[in-house]
Amino acid sequence: MANIYELTGQFLQLLDMLEDEEVDEQVIMDTLESVEYEIEDKADGYAKIIKALEADVDGIQKENDRLTSRKKTYENRIKWLKQNLEMCMRATGKKKFTTDLFSFNIQKNGGKRKLTIDVDVENIPEEYRIKQQDAVNGDKLREYLKENGLEGQDGSLNCEWCHLEPQGESLRIR
Repeated sequence: MANIYELTGQFLQLLDMLEDEEVDEQVIMDTLESVEYEIEDKADGYAKIIKALEADVDGIQKENDRLTSRKKTYENRIKWLKQNLEMCMRATGKKKFTTDLFSFNIQKNGGKRKLTIDVDVENIPEEYRIKQQDAVNGDKLREYLKENGLEGQDGSLNCEWCHLEPQGESLRIR
């Protein structure tokens, strides 16, 4: 693990615990509580650990992207090889044969056949149509509440039939 900050002592021990999937969260919480520093020093230590873990996450994501791309390449090659083999079988008129290792067969796919609607839905008899329930347009409701809603003590916006929850808050480290 490449640390972008120098970690020492209890924070290094904490980072090791966070990286170990087998360490119980309660043990981590107990270690966090036992770290004795001023809040600013503790915050700096936390931020260093957070940044180090974020760097690991980025590295894992890049490796995941690389492997996903490689997987897609293999899937495309498999598809191409199967299409080529099928084309050769059709060209030679052999739709079914067996070798010492494998059996080959061109057959119809299973499952439901694809249905294509060729006319407007209104032109299909009523008995073959599904009635849909009304849906709410959330974006329009948000606009209405922003313009006309009554603000609650908790920061919510209210009307008689809906409300917007208060805007959440979260920690940002820069």
